[in-house]
Amino acid sequence: MTNSCKRHLFILFVLINLLSNVKAQEYKFEIGGAAGGAFYMGDANKNGFFKRMNPSVGLLFRYNPNFRWAIKTDLMWGKISGDTSDSDNVFPENNQTSFSRNFLELGGQLEFNFFPYSDKYSYMNTKRFSPYILAGLGMTVAPGGASTFVGLNIPLGVGMKYKIHNRLNIGCEFSFRKLFGDKLEGDETLDNPYHIDSGLFKNKDWYSLLLLTVTWDFGRRSQPCNNRYSNGMY
Repeated sequence: MTNSCKRHLFILFVLINLLSNVKAQEYKFEIGGAAGGAFYMGDANKNGFFKRMNPSVGLLFRYNPNFRWAIKTDLMWGKISGDTSDSDNVFPENNQTSFSRNFLELGGQLEFNFFPYSDKYSYMNTKRFSPYILAGLGMTVAPGGASTFVGLNIPLGVGMKYKIHNRLNIGCEFSFRKLFGDKLEGDETLDNPYHIDSGLFKNKDWYSLLLLTVTWDFGRRSQPCNNRYSNGMY
């Protein structure tokens, strides 16, 4: 074999290795959007799941430190509504009222993937789909009504994510937002109507989100090796 042929074969070998490394890259970050529905639970709806579902949309960002954990930030807009006329509760003096209100949420959650989430590195037993659970802390603002509501929320939820293509993820997520207040409705009639002393988790409002998500990966990470995975770093 001539030197020229050897040189060309060497260049071809290098190019093939470079291309395979590019294809095998994993990414640290995700950015995308979410859309779905929101519903309220409080004095005007004590236990009606998915009752009076309204639209909700938002933006989300994830940082993936490894295949099991993710840190997510979201900015959401949604609408909630309620009507005491179809409630099982009997209100003082038989008062009846209804409300409809927009809200904004800025929050952060920690997600735990039940499977190592990736469409690469099969030697690490990674999966291109995974169920996950989430918990975190957020801030909810609902303007208008009798007064603007501003309060902290605690999100708790479950979801499923699936990598349909390199760098492209879809998901479905259901979560509760536990609020530290009883004025989300913006209606004085529903502001502690039974005059019961409130506690940390008693006599507070909730809202829930059912969302479909689409995200795009970016920010390449260094390729992990077998030894680091076996030592528990992934």
